[in-house]
Amino acid sequence: MVLLDKLDNPVDALFYVQKTIENNWSRSVLTHQIESGLHLREGKGEGKAIDNFDATLPTPESDLARQLLRDPYNFDFLALTKRHNERELEDGLIDHLTKFLLELGAGFAFVGRQYKINVDGDDYSIDLLFYHLRLHCYVVIELKVEKFKPEFAGKLNFYISAVDSQVRTEVDGPTLGILICKSKSDIKVEYSLRGLSNPIGVSEYQITDNLPDDLRSSLPTIEQIEAELGYE
Repeated sequence: MVLLDKLDNPVDALFYVQKTIENNWSRSVLTHQIESGLHLREGKGEGKAIDNFDATLPTPESDLARQLLRDPYNFDFLALTKRHNERELEDGLIDHLTKFLLELGAGFAFVGRQYKINVDGDDYSIDLLFYHLRLHCYVVIELKVEKFKPEFAGKLNFYISAVDSQVRTEVDGPTLGILICKSKSDIKVEYSLRGLSNPIGVSEYQITDNLPDDLRSSLPTIEQIEAELGYE
């Protein structure tokens, strides 16, 4: 009944039927996925996540890895100000880990946040580290609350290499990297990923205001409250 009520396109309906079977979704979860437009955000196509999986992974693995990506990631379950920083974004995702895992998709297992690695005497912290149970590989996720910059890809490539060398075992597949930015230029992402040896996908995230119009007009924003309190 949910499929019939919310979807007119049989192709889209079949997509959600297959996903429901694969992931054992409840009716409420199915409804959420339809309303968030999952069929428009998953996979690769025009306006979708940019990756270098074809150049860095064998054909079967590259196709499976691409299916992990969504663009944009929907973080509507977070309550953040427009000026949120990366730590606030990370804190919010961990505080709502169950919802974050649902948004990431099936197969992700949480390993750690600010995961420490040491390279030649220097300490580094990976924003979020996951393990994918179906691909049998580690997934490094880096969060950026600004528009994509080429140096972001280089840093993520460095982290992936470190995880491959220090954490990955012989039974694990190649470590994947997912960079989630506030926005991106597809051309800049494509140029930045060329020549990198590690598999990386770059997506955006979105946080929208779900308040009804009548409430939105009558309630002050968090920014307005902060301004009244004199916060910088």
